[in-house]
Amino acid sequence: MATEYTKAAAEATEEVVVVAEKELPPPQPEAEEESAVGKEAEGGEKLQVTEKDEKSIISQSVSFKEETNVVGKLPDSQKKALDELKQLLREALEKPEFSAPPPPTPEEEKKKEEAKEEKPTEAVVVAEEPPPPPPPPPSVAEAEVVVVVEQGVEKVEAAVIVDDDGAKTVEAIKETIVEVSAAAVKTGEVAAPPPPPALEPEQKAEPEGATPLEPEKVSLWGVTLLGDDGEKSDVVLLKFLRARDFKPKEALAMIKSTVRWRKEFGVEAGLIQEDLGTAMARLEELVYVHGTGRDGHPVCYNLYGELGRRKEVHEIAFADEEKRKGFLKWRVQFMERAIERHLDFRPNGVCSFVQVNDMKNSPGLLKREVWAATNKAVQLLQDNYPEFVAKQVFINTPWWYLFFSKAISPFLTQRSKSKFVFATPSKTSEALFKYIAPEQVPVQYGGLSRSGEQKFTAADTVTEVTIKAATNHTVEFPVSGSYEVAWEVRVVGWEVSYGVEFVPESESSYAVIVSKTKAMSNASDNDPIVSDSFKAKESGKVVITIDNHSSKKKILLYRSKTKPVH
Repeated sequence: MATEYTKAAAEATEEVVVVAEKELPPPQPEAEEESAVGKEAEGGEKLQVTEKDEKSIISQSVSFKEETNVVGKLPDSQKKALDELKQLLREALEKPEFSAPPPPTPEEEKKKEEAKEEKPTEAVVVAEEPPPPPPPPPSVAEAEVVVVVEQGVEKVEAAVIVDDDGAKTVEAIKETIVEVSAAAVKTGEVAAPPPPPALEPEQKAEPEGATPLEPEKVSLWGVTLLGDDGEKSDVVLLKFLRARDFKPKEALAMIKSTVRWRKEFGVEAGLIQEDLGTAMARLEELVYVHGTGRDGHPVCYNLYGELGRRKEVHEIAFADEEKRKGFLKWRVQFMERAIERHLDFRPNGVCSFVQVNDMKNSPGLLKREVWAATNKAVQLLQDNYPEFVAKQVFINTPWWYLFFSKAISPFLTQRSKSKFVFATPSKTSEALFKYIAPEQVPVQYGGLSRSGEQKFTAADTVTEVTIKAATNHTVEFPVSGSYEVAWEVRVVGWEVSYGVEFVPESESSYAVIVSKTKAMSNASDNDPIVSDSFKAKESGKVVITIDNHSSKKKILLYRSKTKPVH
């Protein structure tokens, strides 16, 4: 076998490329794992996830680079769109439009039109009769007008009509209000009423000393839009613009919809402080924030498989409609708390998450109530938390989800596609290490991050090495004088041999076996991380040897620290 040597003090971390690398096996190697997963579709058609498919799916977003939030670095077209959105938003705040009732949706408009069309109309048939001849108008001499003057206002109450035969008929006259001059009252003359004034737009007189109404103030996630902190406001507005492909009017409509939804859902009424009970708190075992990505983004883990598998979780969150509503409320509360704790909305700060979605033991399409609730939660987050995810990494992805993702890929924008990564169970650790350093990845996903008090923390960086098939790899920790060396070692998937010895610098001294060479399996009852130490009394080096006798490449992770022995 070929041998590779590594000196820990001088070695630089190698870049891991998530591809299905194919190594030439040595004579009589272990049987290569089948590279295609065959599944039977409902119609009997055999579906296969080939090595080529897996390669392309995992490496979709290799060229992904997060867009800047610094306005000065934006392209001119995006700067123009931001300025247009700010002007539209300013006008909306001055009217004010955010407190006005929402316009009817297209569905509501359609229902109104249908109701009008369905309303029955009754046909009214009127018999045609010749109109009666109009009575002759009385002359001025024959009419006596009863006039009452009250405070300079003439009220015509009735007219007395004198017929030809001398009889008098009182005809009701509609009351009219006419301004009468003092001279007309004295002489008894009645002036003709003036024409009605022309209608003018209604104008409300403002009381003297009144100040004009101030524009509305709208805040999202603690940032006042167009407020004093203009940089943070720009970052929030850019999120909505990117979600709507830099179309200012559509972005404004989305802002209005989000503000309205937050009021209706109760987010602004103190949801973030609300106690949803101990039962809902148990869901934090399945949805949690742990560590940061290589670019500083907080990492949120979603264990979708466990949501559908655990009976107690099903009873808490999905058993009936009321509990599913409670699950949605808890998920929104979790999102709000995560934003408050981990994001700062500075142009060069942290403004989004890396999201890891574990599909292991996912419930499949049969558990409709689970999928319905989780899909609704995802839809709420997409509609009201735009551009809060820098990367979506799906791990332990089952075969049927890979085909589903490939089917919907043509309907996604390039920006959305650049954020998605799918990894099968055998590629989960590699996919995570591309975006999250191994010291930040939880131990159950192949990393070195463990809960509780440990010798090493996330501040102790990890060296990552790929060991080729049918080779061994050596790691050396130099020691100068009396020192204690501590280390952690892990090979993802193990199935290798591991041994440690101390080799003194002096030729007259003998090597010391620290740990006999032994086979390391991937059994679930073994600790996946080897933690050990050695106290040296003289200068030399601790040598760790990893023998990969399989036909597959392996990922080796290790770190060390030294301290003097007194």
